[in-house]
Amino acid sequence: MPTRSCQTAVGDIEGASITTIEGVSGKIGETVQAVWAEFDVPQCGYCQSGQIMSAVALLTETRKPTDDDIDSAMSGNLCRCATYHRIRAAIHETANRLET
Repeated sequence: MPTRSCQTAVGDIEGASITTIEGVSGKIGETVQAVWAEFDVPQCGYCQSGQIMSAVALLTETRKPTDDDIDSAMSGNLCRCATYHRIRAAIHETANRLET
């Protein structure tokens, strides 16, 4: 479950398993990161950790997300460079690659 680290107290996560962007692995995580690079999603890097973590969580729960699913899952991440159309396209492409 994606959680905003800037709004989470350490005491609230005691005993919880935490995965950061550096720990993302597996087919979904690796595919998201590869497609992100291919689609030139990253610009300034401000939002990339949150965007990728949210995309991985979405695709873990919903293998074929709709635009509404994507908009809802990604709504908490602000992209200063406004690459939202690339983000949505990258999530759709990742879902397509995961089907094969």
